[in-house]
Amino acid sequence: MTDYVKFVDVTKCDGCRACMVACKNWNDLPAEPEEFHGSIQSHAGLTANTWNVITYEEHERSDGSFDWLFRHAACLHCNIAGCEKACPENAISTTKFGSVVIDHDKCVGCGYCVQGCYFDVIQLAAYKDKKGKEYRLAQKCDLCTGRLENGLQPACVTACHTDCLVFGRKEDVLRDAKNRLAKVKERYPNANIYNPQGIDGTTTVYLLAEKPSVYGLPEDPQAKLSQVIWKDWAQPIGKLAVGATTFGVLSALAVQGALKLKNRGKEGEDHHEG
Repeated sequence: MTDYVKFVDVTKCDGCRACMVACKNWNDLPAEPEEFHGSIQSHAGLTANTWNVITYEEHERSDGSFDWLFRHAACLHCNIAGCEKACPENAISTTKFGSVVIDHDKCVGCGYCVQGCYFDVIQLAAYKDKKGKEYRLAQKCDLCTGRLENGLQPACVTACHTDCLVFGRKEDVLRDAKNRLAKVKERYPNANIYNPQGIDGTTTVYLLAEKPSVYGLPEDPQAKLSQVIWKDWAQPIGKLAVGATTFGVLSALAVQGALKLKNRGKEGEDHHEG
């Protein structure tokens, strides 16, 4: 379990998109212009080259009034990460900061991580090598792990002018989150802390003004037992079995080689005596 948390208080977000710009700049991600799709939301959703998006929801309240509900949508960095469990190459891992990161030297672009993600965050980007052959790599927000390792905050956090985004020690941040929740309950009766326990919690924790489903989030995501068994038990045992088999074959060949040498030596002795 990580000692760090990125906290997103959506009730403070004013939809400025500064976090999106900071993310693009810091990670050198290409622009992705989109056709108008009926909303002032800039992008329909996350892509392999757009790692966070401010979502806009015009929500009708119980008294008939409307609220703009904004959400900084990005990787939640799950403690039981579906993408990591689905990866057959061990290309995805969790750092000491709780960030779920991708090792592109190991990624083969199979896409299993895309299927395994609970939140449709991780996506595949297409590239071409020097010979023009196309290959794919999984990409998503890495919580600016490189910045964290150098004592800096994530780029999105530093760009937020409303303190909607906060990164810090888990105990302190979650305590402040509970205090903030109590303050906003009068205006937002359905407000809640979103930190799904079905996946052992997340490093990105939200204070939502409405139920998770209103924001397009699953109410109670669950780690898939089949993935956990495969990644944590079957795959390691399988590798051990392959290793044992390989060792057995090599040992047998070594023994056979030693016997042949011994027999040749014996034959040589017999010939000399004759």
